[in-house]
Amino acid sequence: MVGKSHRLIAGAIAGLLLAGLLWSTWLIVSAVAGGGGVTVSQALNSSLRLPMQDSINTWNAAWRYRFLGDLGSKVRLGCPQWLFYQDGLQPAAGSVLAERLQLMRIWISQIRQQGVQILVVAVPDKSRVESAHLCGLSVSESMRQKLDEWQAELKKDGVPFADLRPAMLQANEPLFFRTDAHMNAVGARIAAASVAEEALVLLKGRSNQLFKFEEAEPLRPRMGDLIVLAGLENAPEKWRPKLDVVSEQPISVVRGGGLLDDGPAAEVLLAGSSNGRRSYFAEHLGMALGREVWNISMDGGQFSGALQEALKQKSSWPSTLKLVIWEFSELALSLPLTEAERAALAARQ
Repeated sequence: MVGKSHRLIAGAIAGLLLAGLLWSTWLIVSAVAGGGGVTVSQALNSSLRLPMQDSINTWNAAWRYRFLGDLGSKVRLGCPQWLFYQDGLQPAAGSVLAERLQLMRIWISQIRQQGVQILVVAVPDKSRVESAHLCGLSVSESMRQKLDEWQAELKKDGVPFADLRPAMLQANEPLFFRTDAHMNAVGARIAAASVAEEALVLLKGRSNQLFKFEEAEPLRPRMGDLIVLAGLENAPEKWRPKLDVVSEQPISVVRGGGLLDDGPAAEVLLAGSSNGRRSYFAEHLGMALGREVWNISMDGGQFSGALQEALKQKSSWPSTLKLVIWEFSELALSLPLTEAERAALAARQ
């Protein structure tokens, strides 16, 4: 009897395994056949997920935050409700500053060959500007020194740059969102004013393009990228940090209203990171310059993503272009080189 019982259990398990195999195979075939760029690897990963995997991950992150104050490996909790990006506190192993300086010299030479000027802008990290909200989180001093070393080399090479630290560190209110790695509206305005101060020297003064503030939108919660990175996007309200509550106020260019009114050709190109796409930074910059800014900043652009894309198109830049503003986060100086950056260095060897 025992042997027969074992055989029945083994048969049941084998049946379940076979059913699971057939189900996974069907999911894979259906996903790949359905198109949309789904690869076999992606389909396999999806088929192996537990039915409630997303909910399990959310609740795992939620209880760790609620009872341990733990936000995972990428996000750290400073003072209550203040989140910081781990990579902005401690650098990755090793230093690539020398390689980044090489790249800077290659790209600035290419820009100047186009008869266009350059202004370099490193946005200070949130952990530097909002240091009053760290509440004991340690920050790497060697990381802090990278910005000074970088700007010293720019000065030695005669490359114009905007140091945003004096204006941003003197502010008496938060310049970054609590739950996000980016500047809020006040921070974007102050940073843009500092950039414009240096840019206007190169542009020989302000132009006359008008801008206007649109009607402010109602206050609403804003999902911060650090909440998402911590896996708490879908957690209940009391099981995650409080969201920032903001009122967006768009900025728009004032047009003349004619049928052919496309505005003046671009004089200023902003090739930046996600900083350049948040809180109307480009629009604040345009207002300060009196010029509409051609903004090709990109999310995930890190040190040079947008600049490299801009340089690929340099043969088609308008003849009116006078200035490229290259913006990135201070943090990017300590990140490992991207594949595109390594390829750019290898091409010059």
